[in-house]
Amino acid sequence: MLASMSPTAENLLQALTKLAPEIAEAAPDIERDRAVPERLIARLADTGVFRLAAPRTVGGLQADPTTMLAACELLGRADGSTGWTAMIGAATSVVLGYLDPAVAARMLADPRCLVAGVAAPSGRATPAPGGFRVGGRWAFASASQQATWLVGGCLVLDGGTVALGPAGLPQVLLVVMPRAEVTVHDTWDAVGLCGTGSHDVQAEDVFVPAERTFSLAVPPSTPHGAFPVLSLLAMGIGAVALGIAQAAIDEFTRLAEVKLHPLTRQPLAAKPAAQAVLAEATALHAAGRAFLHDQVGRCWAQAGTGEAVPLAERARLRLAITNATTMAADAVGRLYRAAGGTAAYRSSPLQRQFRDVSTAAQHALVNADTLELVGAVLLGQDVSTLRL
Repeated sequence: MLASMSPTAENLLQALTKLAPEIAEAAPDIERDRAVPERLIARLADTGVFRLAAPRTVGGLQADPTTMLAACELLGRADGSTGWTAMIGAATSVVLGYLDPAVAARMLADPRCLVAGVAAPSGRATPAPGGFRVGGRWAFASASQQATWLVGGCLVLDGGTVALGPAGLPQVLLVVMPRAEVTVHDTWDAVGLCGTGSHDVQAEDVFVPAERTFSLAVPPSTPHGAFPVLSLLAMGIGAVALGIAQAAIDEFTRLAEVKLHPLTRQPLAAKPAAQAVLAEATALHAAGRAFLHDQVGRCWAQAGTGEAVPLAERARLRLAITNATTMAADAVGRLYRAAGGTAAYRSSPLQRQFRDVSTAAQHALVNADTLELVGAVLLGQDVSTLRL
């Protein structure tokens, strides 16, 4: 698949490949400090990964989703928290296509531009002359400390009550706020992905001009406009999880050669059970990755025709994303247990990889509800498909 990537995409991946060893070396410090350091954020910004899905006409890379998968896998393999942070910036840059081109271009004129945020409508937007007054608190705002702009989902108020849209559903608006006008509450004290800074963010009566608001229900006329936007935001979860799983396979392979049985002095690699676990983990990783890449490619090809991706294909795409994340977590869990007590030490990368991938699998976009929704669609049941 990489052979079809544009030179810009190839340059991005080459730059990330060069940066990966430095990220991997910093991984223990990133976990301890609970944040990706600014020096690495700046280096990542230089590669262009934070503008990966933004239109080329406003200063973005406009890379295809396959490039995003490759970038997130590569960085997740180096460090889960860094991969996750980059994934947030890369995926959320798609919102720049929803804004007026002049507005998006001004934002991307900053070489350090990083857009993050939460689409869930946990805020309230009250109409005001020229825009909206916004208030609310959003949880799980990954990369909130490093972001220059934060997106927040809001319910629109009409006379103090929630306004309804044409279908009788609450009217949801997304607003883009400068990071400096939003308070970040230090709430992300988590067991895994510790360095993602997925804190709560809060806005108190922040004025947002209408030009920095948009609705996901109105797709832009950009190359990414016909691709399912929620899947674009979610698929990096699967890619980062696959990267973590590959790192765990690498680490288990290394450990198996040097960990010796105290009596027989045979390496772990000579143990049939360890051999079987490594084979199973490799198969789980490869299967999850193949389905994800195949379905992303199919949907991107469909989106390239300018036509909406069919509902069944959208459902299979969300299934592939959830499946990749679940299989990656399963693979790492098997490797962690097969490594024995050695993996329990904080000095072991396996314990961090186990915690990171397990935390990734907890995300609402890849939980068991997704399987129920996809199954209902594939069985032709009458079910709301707003989450697809």
